[in-house]
Amino acid sequence: MCRFVLYKGTQPVQLSQLLTRPAHSIIRQAFDPRLRLDHRRPINGDGFGVGWYDSVYDPELGVQPCIFTSVTPAWNNDNLTRLAEKIKSPLVFAHVRAYTSGSLSLDNCHPFTFGKLMFMHNGDVAGFPKFKRKLQSSLSDEIFSVVKGNTDSEWSFALFLSKLPDPHATQITPQVLRDAMRETIAALNKFASDVGVTEPSLLNFVVSDGESVVATRYISSKVHEAASLWYSSGTSFDEYAEGDYRMSKSDKRENIILVASEPLTFEKADWMEIRTNTMIVITPKMNLLQIPIIDEFFVPPSDPASQNRGTGFAAEKGF
Repeated sequence: MCRFVLYKGTQPVQLSQLLTRPAHSIIRQAFDPRLRLDHRRPINGDGFGVGWYDSVYDPELGVQPCIFTSVTPAWNNDNLTRLAEKIKSPLVFAHVRAYTSGSLSLDNCHPFTFGKLMFMHNGDVAGFPKFKRKLQSSLSDEIFSVVKGNTDSEWSFALFLSKLPDPHATQITPQVLRDAMRETIAALNKFASDVGVTEPSLLNFVVSDGESVVATRYISSKVHEAASLWYSSGTSFDEYAEGDYRMSKSDKRENIILVASEPLTFEKADWMEIRTNTMIVITPKMNLLQIPIIDEFFVPPSDPASQNRGTGFAAEKGF
């Protein structure tokens, strides 16, 4: 069980408005998750990570995102609290971890980066140890050397990098990110199938190049729901009482888009659940697209079976 949140906005946000201040902030979710509680590991105390892009490009600093990670629980890290009050960014990733793969180490804390790309995952790649070597052998020497930790998540990121035409490209279109994400999911499914893995994989991925974002809510099953994923969008995200935030929408523009494992607020009307086996794309111009991931596990919304997916599998795993 992990939790993550993504912010993309036309204006920079103070990190504390995502990480610490909301009543159900990502730090609160680390020790008080409300959706699909994992009774095996009921808290996300195995480290955390925050990644953000600069508000204004500075050639001396480069295009790569800045990452702050720690193996301490997020709610008990004073440095995180202090930094969150002093940093603003138009594109933020935050992730709290309860590890199901890999060890407790900084190298295993999300988000992961390569150049200008940033990636995080909530879920579990089923049967990963059975095909890890095969996945690794499919990578170039350069991409293989990118991985520093030992999680299924970081190896999934390496696989994603291998699907890009050029992971060093200075410009990556939303379509290229979409295609690479589809190919990554398809490759993970094939690796699992080839070694006889029948348990579904939970693949809630998020990747960004600092301009576009692609996120997935996905499970390799036709009968189970994927791990929870929600989004909220509007023109402003404001605190109207201490700890209480709401998303306002004064016109048709999308100035702010949030994607989160659990809603950051208790304003139910502000949040929409993303359909299982759907890809979210946020373009540089803040257009939000929801695109079905059509493969052997896709069930059309018109099929009554799409309304009868069971929540038990993901809930049992705390996702």
